Amino acid sequence: MAASRPLILVSNDDGITAPGIRCLVETMQALGAEVVVVAPDSPQSGMGHAITIGHPLRLSKNPIFGSDVEAYECSGTPADCVKIAKHYVLKDRTPDLVVSGINHGSNASVNVLYSGTMSAAIEAAIEGLPAVGFSLCEYGPNADFSHAAEWVSQVCRHALEHGIPAGTALNVNIPKNSDTPIAGLRLARQARAKWQEEFDRRLDPYQRPYYWLIGSFVNLDHGTDTDEWALANNYVSVVPCQFDLTAYAGLQQLSTAWQLPLPVGAEVAAPPQPVPSGDYGPASLG
Repeated sequence: MAASRPLILVSNDDGITAPGIRCLVETMQALGAEVVVVAPDSPQSGMGHAITIGHPLRLSKNPIFGSDVEAYECSGTPADCVKIAKHYVLKDRTPDLVVSGINHGSNASVNVLYSGTMSAAIEAAIEGLPAVGFSLCEYGPNADFSHAAEWVSQVCRHALEHGIPAGTALNVNIPKNSDTPIAGLRLARQARAKWQEEFDRRLDPYQRPYYWLIGSFVNLDHGTDTDEWALANNYVSVVPCQFDLTAYAGLQQLSTAWQLPLPVGAEVAAPPQPVPSGDYGPASLG
């Protein structure tokens, strides 16, 4: 870690009163960081990368984390929180790291697209800031975060010491606490998975129909280099995510099949290289 005290911005999508963000704040304080929190004033799960454009944002100080932490609650989405933190709360100060979470529930595989937790981290990456989103694979309101600090600390120390690639946010998912020790950190790719969804039609007390989204998670990917495999084998999964959604292989395929010209330079542009998977136990980060 750098000799100077790092400045770390903390946000989440479960709201400023959630147990997960308290664990994250306390872990950042244990790293010796100056911590600034800008988080939603109410739960924003599943908001994805939504931003507020038709209504005013409300921002107010909240002493919830004590006098050593400058904390604000915001009426907006997680992406709003990062925007207003960078451009108003921090003004001319640049965070050394932005962390989001710790989310109640997994954000592995396709869940990253819906995740407010990861949208806060990706918004930071769009702003040119190194960022990590953390999630715990336990959905209950009384989720046990006691084991998460060790792994959050390792990832953040690595990020502060060695950096994160530009335009990239890390999606980190931590297995729930159990009798089986966590095997270590594992770099992975996003698994090809989806929700098999249904809408359950119900009636309110006035016999008016309404619909409740239900479904089950289906993993279609049998690779051993995915986040879902890592979590199933009790690793903490670390997936580098980018906000550039261009399908580079699709450029080439459409150019051939549709006989459309490629943009200048695209003929020689190589698609992004896959991230190698690997095991990184506690000793690897000191």
